[in-house]
Amino acid sequence: MPGGRLTQQERQQIAVGLGDGLAYAEIARRLDRPTSTVTREVMRNGGPVGYRADLAHRATETRAHRRKKAAPREAGTVAAVEGRDMEAVREYEEAFATLFTQQGLPNMTSRVLAALYVTDSGSLTAGELAGRLGISAASVSKAIAFLENQGLVRREREEGGRRRERYVVDDDVMYQSTIASAKATAYLGGVARQGVGVLGVGSPAAVRLENMARFMDHVSESIRRAADQAREVLHDKSS
Repeated sequence: MPGGRLTQQERQQIAVGLGDGLAYAEIARRLDRPTSTVTREVMRNGGPVGYRADLAHRATETRAHRRKKAAPREAGTVAAVEGRDMEAVREYEEAFATLFTQQGLPNMTSRVLAALYVTDSGSLTAGELAGRLGISAASVSKAIAFLENQGLVRREREEGGRRRERYVVDDDVMYQSTIASAKATAYLGGVARQGVGVLGVGSPAAVRLENMARFMDHVSESIRRAADQAREVLHDKSS
């Protein structure tokens, strides 16, 4: 049924659809499921390349079993918002965290970042993060330190009696992250260009490195230009 959990047979059909190069919407149509259900299923179970039906089914059963056994979450867990399917929110948060992990972030760090992104305020305290994710304060601290170092979150001191710290994701975080990526790409191009003189201008290796450097220069500049042109989209409150 469209509202129930995916069956193992449906997961096998998803795997076949991915293998055939079908879009999520087409796979969902064939299963009579919402596209968002298929998207979440794939992204939290290896992505379109790594998705395996049997592994996805076992992982889902494990998560369900873990949730049943888990102790009640601590005070500070974000309350349900009227009109939202909180189970769908949790599933989306898991899928979002999986995406960050696939892009290279540590697993716990990915979970913390995803939790901040799906919170309306865009900020949580250490206690709220620990309660929401069912993890220790030490794990939160380690994840936040990594994210701060990458410029993905910042700290704010709460006013008032308790004066707790809140961890915040700014609307501009994705812009800053993209610009950092452009700089890293440009740096790689610069290192490649250094090899041209070392290996001798005109040699096959030097030509290869020069072409690589030119490619990286072009990609870096394109990324930077696109980020600057689209930056205002991150601040659009009309969506």
